[in-house]
Amino acid sequence: MADPSLLPWAAALGAGLLIGVERERNQPPESPAGLRSFVLASLAGAAAATLGALVLAVVLAAFGLLALSGYLQTRKADPGLTTEFALLLTVLIGALAQQAPGWAAGLAVVVAGVLAAKSTLHDFVRNALSNAEMESALMLAAAALVILPLLPDQKIVWLAGLNLHTLWLLAVLVMAIQSLGHLGVRALGSRRGLALSGLAGGFVSSTATIASMAQRARLEPAAQTNCLRAALLSNLATVIELAALVALIQPTLLASLLPAIGLYGVGALLAVGALWRGRLRDDTLSASAPQTSAKRPFQPLHALLFASILAGVLLVADWARNWLGDSGAIIATGLAGFADAHAASASAAQFAANGTFSSLQAMLAVGFALSANGVSKAVAGFAGARWRFGMANAAVQAGLIGLFWLGLLSGAFFFEAHG
Repeated sequence: MADPSLLPWAAALGAGLLIGVERERNQPPESPAGLRSFVLASLAGAAAATLGALVLAVVLAAFGLLALSGYLQTRKADPGLTTEFALLLTVLIGALAQQAPGWAAGLAVVVAGVLAAKSTLHDFVRNALSNAEMESALMLAAAALVILPLLPDQKIVWLAGLNLHTLWLLAVLVMAIQSLGHLGVRALGSRRGLALSGLAGGFVSSTATIASMAQRARLEPAAQTNCLRAALLSNLATVIELAALVALIQPTLLASLLPAIGLYGVGALLAVGALWRGRLRDDTLSASAPQTSAKRPFQPLHALLFASILAGVLLVADWARNWLGDSGAIIATGLAGFADAHAASASAAQFAANGTFSSLQAMLAVGFALSANGVSKAVAGFAGARWRFGMANAAVQAGLIGLFWLGLLSGAFFFEAHG
């Protein structure tokens, strides 16, 4: 603007107009607060903010009394308090515009959006959201917003340098990823949900996902191709989460792993693409797909088990390093991949962050962990006792491990060449 001093007033005016227009259109006609009331409320807040905190308190109290008076007159026809609360919030937004016009404008958009989405929000909470999903949402919020800030963000020497804050953050990440997968399945429906559930399941446990898809292929022979495709998609999730965890714990290590991660990811996509020409059995899948709305979006025990495995690997690998040297720690970390490649790789990254492993040693540990996990996946593919499914999955796992080591050797060569 030509005169920057006008920007706060323009933000206050725009906020009042935006919220006022929404209320004018969507509230009962007998409501005492309409478009003009919200514009004046926002401008009153802006003017009061320039005069001091005491004046702002008086103005806010006055609008509070006006809102209460209006509610008492219209409560029989409209017992809700939404408009009254919105009026008081508009006063505060106008005052905020004097200090942070951008934040005030953004907050006004959010408020107007929430008010306009009344029917959508009510329908979602009352009809679409299940009790299990509500409980899981509260659990995830408590884990991320209550427990996580309370944990100390520092290394514990007597626990092999464990960082409880990082461990819990990884557990929260696992729960959040599972929740996103659950929402995706619900949004796309059961016909497309199988492939997405395979991808989402890979973020938690690709081995378990492959085993479950193999069992389903045995029960539904017509859906074998679709089950195999979903199982192979879990490999893509494995490498995506591995990259995310390494980037979170030790970003510099990710640069050395990028060639291996890239080749593994491309190989997984090619394997899925080779099966994509198969005909979808939508009717079969639709009839047998689980009702995801009745399930929990995530399994807390899986997330806690992941963090526990990670902590256990760190402790065992530290013991192995003290007794057997660095080679013993690399082997111990790699063998943990039989249980969980994510936890083992995160352990290697944590050792690199602590200075226990060099980047090259951490790369080797990640390679051993992913290889061990590939063997577990190959075995899991025969869980459904269908030879074609198991052999195809085993061949893909062997190819992916080979591609990862090819990329790993390339990254190691680059690392050695550039110090």
